[in-house]
Amino acid sequence: MTDDKAPRAANIFDVARLAGVSHQTVSRVINGLPNVRPATRERVEHAIAQLRYSPSPAARSLVSRRTRTLGLIAPAVADYGPTRIGMTFTMAARAARYSVDTVNTVDDDPGAVRAAIEGLLRQRVDGIVLIVMDIGVLEMVRELDLSVPVVAAASSSRRSPLLVQIDQYRGARAAVRHLAESGHTRIAHIAGPARAADAVERIRGWRDELAERGLPVVDLVYGDWSAEAGYTLGLEMDLEPGMAVFTSNDQTALGLMSALRERRLSVPEDISIVGFDDIPESAFLYPPLTTVRQNFAALGELMLQKVLVTLEDGEDETTDTPLATKLVVRESTQGAVGRGVEAGTPAPEGARGR
Repeated sequence: MTDDKAPRAANIFDVARLAGVSHQTVSRVINGLPNVRPATRERVEHAIAQLRYSPSPAARSLVSRRTRTLGLIAPAVADYGPTRIGMTFTMAARAARYSVDTVNTVDDDPGAVRAAIEGLLRQRVDGIVLIVMDIGVLEMVRELDLSVPVVAAASSSRRSPLLVQIDQYRGARAAVRHLAESGHTRIAHIAGPARAADAVERIRGWRDELAERGLPVVDLVYGDWSAEAGYTLGLEMDLEPGMAVFTSNDQTALGLMSALRERRLSVPEDISIVGFDDIPESAFLYPPLTTVRQNFAALGELMLQKVLVTLEDGEDETTDTPLATKLVVRESTQGAVGRGVEAGTPAPEGARGR
C-alpha cells in the first residue's frame, strides 16, 4: 500500500536540529548576520542544502512585499536599560540590512501604544518590536492579531512565543539570597512603579525568597526608578542597623545611599544595599554597589533574531528561556570580596545594565 501523503517541507527548526544549533543561529546565517563562527555557518549551510530548506509559502509571499523596515516602539525615557536595548536592536537590524523606524511613546498608555502600532503598519513595516514597561501595555499586546510579526521585550511569569525577556524573578531571588546568606534577617525592598512589568517580577522574587527562608516581609515601598525617589524613601523608611535593602534598580540605590549618609547610617556597616541592572556607574559609587547584572545588549539582539525567524519561516511557536542575570558582589554588602563579579572578574563588554 502506497502512502500518497506528500512529505512535509523542512522548516527552520528542522535545519537547527540537523545542524545542532539553535533556530536563532540558523536565522543569523540566513540573514547574513555577524558573530557566527565559520564552522557553525558551514554546518548550517550544509543542513539547509541537505534538507532543501526554503522559507514557507506564506513567508515567501511576504518576502515579495517586504520593505526591509522594522518598527520599534520604545518608552520615551532616559533609563539605561530601554535605551541600551533599543540601540542594540537598531544596530543589529542595520547589520542585517534592515532599517528601523522608531516611535517613542511619552507614557505607558495602551491606547498610545496601539496608535503607534497602527501608524507603523500604515508605513508597511515588515515587523514590529516593542520595549514594554507597563503591564497594561503587555496585556494589550498579547491580544493583537496583526499581519506582521510582533515581538515584545517584557517581563512576565507567563511564557509566550511573543516575548523575549531577562529573568527578573531569579535575579531578584539571587539578590535576596545573597543578603540572607550575609546574615540579614530583615530585608526591605524599594520597588519600581506598581504597574511596571520588571518591578512586578522583582517583587515576586523578593517575596518568594523570603518565604522560602522563613523571613518576614518588611517595608515594601514603591519608587519610580529614580535616584530622587530612592533618596526621598530612604529618609522616610524605618531602617535600623543590621537591616538590608534590595532596591529596584541602581539609580534608586544611589539615592538611598545619599539619604543614609544624612541619617548617619553607614553602608555596609549599618545597612547593606543591593541594586539591580549594573549600570556603568555602579562600580564607581562609594561604596561600590553590589547589584544584579542584566545583559541588555543580548536582549536587543534576541528581539531581532526572533522577528527574523518569523519573517523567514512564517511562524515561530517556540517559547524562549529568559536570559540569565548575574549577581555582582561589591562593597555595599557585608562580606563582599571586592569590586567585580563575585571574585573580582571585570564585567564583559556590553553586559552592563539599566
